[in-house]
Amino acid sequence: LCNRRHGIGADGLIVLEDETGFDFRMIYFNADGQESTMCGNGGRCVVAFAKQLGLVDNQAYFLAIDGSHHAHIDGNQIDLQMQEVSGVIQNDSYLMIDTGSPHYISLVSNLQALDVKQEGAKIRYSSSFVDEGINVNFVEQLDASTFAIRTYERGVEDETLSCGTGATAVAIAMFHTKKTSSQQILLKTQGGQLKVRFEVHESTYRSIWLSGPATFVFEGQVK
Repeated sequence: LCNRRHGIGADGLIVLEDETGFDFRMIYFNADGQESTMCGNGGRCVVAFAKQLGLVDNQAYFLAIDGSHHAHIDGNQIDLQMQEVSGVIQNDSYLMIDTGSPHYISLVSNLQALDVKQEGAKIRYSSSFVDEGINVNFVEQLDASTFAIRTYERGVEDETLSCGTGATAVAIAMFHTKKTSSQQILLKTQGGQLKVRFEVHESTYRSIWLSGPATFVFEGQVK
């Protein structure tokens, strides 16, 4: 289904299932067919889908592989609460942060000229990450609280146009390294703009919200 030449074409497949005590359960598969860790933009999209199906109104509470999530719906804008983050790993040239999925974050210059697929694959398949894989984010600062981001995603094994857990990781990384003092950060991806806001309590990032639009594209039946 995810194959862009022999199927519909997608970075991954999300299944919405009934779940006792929740509005629904979200199950996410990468394009390679493996069940994956949390997908932030996918979480926002499945909330929009649940709204379209009449399962929720303007609030949602659902279960994903990394635990429970709340979401707010305002038109086509979906705010998704992410899990708390602690244990930021900082090295000289990169950071590693788990926002429901593991992310590698590196600041670069001239982001648009970067071969993200080639450079991302080098890191993802390096000896440090080859077993489990890692998502690789390249970041360029645009102003005091705005950052451009391009992401290579494991399981897709290519650049994707927008990554919600990646944007969340980048926002936290930029605050953690004092590249910004803002706790409301704008992330410009190849596919559009996302906003991330959070609170900081000692070394833990809490009340993390990923915000952006979710647009209905088409519907169909798979035979």
